[in-house]
Amino acid sequence: MKRLLSLVVIASLLIAPSAYSAPKKLAVKPLQLVTTVGTPDEVSGVVSTGKSLIVFGSKASKAYARAVDSTGKELWNLPLDQSAASIATAAAVDSAGDIWIAGSTPLAMGLVAPTPSSSPLNPDNATAPINNSIGNLQAITIWKVTAAGTLAFTNTLPTSFVVLPTAISVDRNGASVVGILGSEKGNAAFLANADKAGVFGKLVQIGATSTTADAVIRHSDGSFTIAGSSSETLASKKVAGVTDGVLIRISKALKIANVVRSSAAKGKRIWNSASSTLLLGGEVVAGGKTESAVTKFSSSFVPTWTYRFPSTGPAFTAGSTYVAFISTGPTPQLNWNPKAPSPLILSFDTKGAVVAADSAPLGQKEVLGVLVSKDLGVLVVTSSAETVSIFTLIPR
Repeated sequence: MKRLLSLVVIASLLIAPSAYSAPKKLAVKPLQLVTTVGTPDEVSGVVSTGKSLIVFGSKASKAYARAVDSTGKELWNLPLDQSAASIATAAAVDSAGDIWIAGSTPLAMGLVAPTPSSSPLNPDNATAPINNSIGNLQAITIWKVTAAGTLAFTNTLPTSFVVLPTAISVDRNGASVVGILGSEKGNAAFLANADKAGVFGKLVQIGATSTTADAVIRHSDGSFTIAGSSSETLASKKVAGVTDGVLIRISKALKIANVVRSSAAKGKRIWNSASSTLLLGGEVVAGGKTESAVTKFSSSFVPTWTYRFPSTGPAFTAGSTYVAFISTGPTPQLNWNPKAPSPLILSFDTKGAVVAADSAPLGQKEVLGVLVSKDLGVLVVTSSAETVSIFTLIPR
């Protein structure tokens, strides 16, 4: 019996090291180029509808949208605005396949900023200085374009500020646009909601001098989630770092219901993107290093898992699965140590474990976005010094 026990113990010692050995590092697969779609100074981003890629931005100081197929062949090209200057900076696709594009245009000749009776809702009672220069881009604008390239409508919301829309979210009830209100003393964030006909309601101002809104989610209960950054007090929540990433819940009544701040000691944090599942991507700059952050939040804004990766900064998420950023160093889960900054897209499982990784070639300087298309698969939009490119995952 003793001899049998000894053999069992010896066998368990021999087996144990392999049972508890470190997991094998994942290989990073190359992304496959789909097509190139323009130059960085003309392209703001890309969305997809069906098998078409919709490129939007500004060319010769005028907003445009155009569609290409997966080979880069142009399907249609549409000027969005005939103003002396206009920009298209964000886009989203609704369930019918129509494209909602947000940007800014000048105030129409003779149009004045809103009167006090229609002034922006301001949950923090903050005061942002007014910029009254008529020639500036002070009107928030939505263009709705059909998948066939027809302009369905254009609607504007005049403001007293220079405005920069950064994101738009759409559902069957309408659209929400977020962005930045600029003035000589700094910037505030804004939320502007429109109904399904594109008619705007009142503007919601958030902060006064150092707050941004970079992503927005519309919820079925009529509330909204905004992600961005702030270096000022919001809803009695004070700054913890130099700049904090902020996650803000706005109620159906357009009141701030909750603010969660993500901070770095003596550092800067920004949430650059947020998917509908509350997978957030952002950047952290502290202690002389820059990282991309990705965090999965619950519906009550509680983090369920989080990572930081060495990078050039911003990170962009899609669904509950993907994050893309420019990687600058080794990642513990991967067999990866780039010789130069390179685009990296990571895939996660439901528990937040990294399960796959893919990378674009050297020379890509910036990630502009990541999207999941039913017809075209997972797409990563990047820019080099000369070209905006679209890549996809090679099937495994």
